[in-house]
Amino acid sequence: MAFKLVQVVTPPDRASAVATIGPEMGAADVQVGPPLADGRIPITLLLGEIDRQALLDRLQAALGESGDWRITILPTDTAIPREDKDDGDDGDEGPEETKEGKEERRQAEERASREELHHLVADGARTNQNFLLLVVLSTVVATVGLEQDSVAILIGAMVIAPLLGPNVAFAFGAAIGDRALMIEAVRTAVTGVSLSILIAGLIALAVRPDLSSGELMARTDLDYAGIALALASGAAAALSVTTGLSSTLVGVMVAVALLPPAATLGMMIAIGEWHLAIGAGMLLAGNVACVNLAAQVVFVWKGIKPRLWAERRNARRAMAISVATWVALILVLVVLIALRQASV
Repeated sequence: MAFKLVQVVTPPDRASAVATIGPEMGAADVQVGPPLADGRIPITLLLGEIDRQALLDRLQAALGESGDWRITILPTDTAIPREDKDDGDDGDEGPEETKEGKEERRQAEERASREELHHLVADGARTNQNFLLLVVLSTVVATVGLEQDSVAILIGAMVIAPLLGPNVAFAFGAAIGDRALMIEAVRTAVTGVSLSILIAGLIALAVRPDLSSGELMARTDLDYAGIALALASGAAAALSVTTGLSSTLVGVMVAVALLPPAATLGMMIAIGEWHLAIGAGMLLAGNVACVNLAAQVVFVWKGIKPRLWAERRNARRAMAISVATWVALILVLVVLIALRQASV
């Protein structure tokens, strides 16, 4: 069982309400500490397999709109003594839980809370020196791999490419209606892709790429397999942050879908191969749309949504616009794929 410590610092008039929420929601332990120097009351809740999102929503509702409180979530490997759940017969303590109810409860227990996810994805949406440097380095490595037709070098570029963060952040921002996060994620993603195109183009001007490279030419055309790959990458990206999968491995998947097409686009523009550049641009646009669409669908499936009703209305609007845009773009690209295949 993965335990979490939720530390709440609350004004005295809200302490009683906060302290009662823990036992009601099934917290393993609740400790109320002595008042701090500023008069606020620290309360620590030990959480086992419970719906953390529901608990945090109730805590925030009890604490109100005042900013004189703080909730901190800490990971805990082990709690001693631990009380294991008895999955056997509980007698007549209540109605038997349905199979669907058990599955829904299990998913809620496994899913990270909205607040935890926001803290996790917000860092990946920022444009900082590390992000820019990793984009430059990964593009250089990817460009060499494309030029030399080397899968091993390309995989190395994917490992260090930082393109997972802004795409997941945008999808998450749409799910919760966080416009500021969406704008920041778009700015970071556009900066990263544009920088990748520029760097690859400069390298191509210095060393003309070999158009006989299979890996290079594979990124100059969009097909149905590319769409499937990007959809799988986006879904895996969202699952990685909601269920604790390795973000490094999933980041490789997203980078496979985005970095090589961006580098190829820059190389083809630099050497004036406009027909191939259009193909690479289509592949890049299709992959961006598929990655974001799949990630948004997974976030909705996982029940990621704002806490307040007004925020949910804004989130639904943002999600509808975003999904409609990506779906329309994908449909246009599918039609173009069909037309190109029919003309061959």
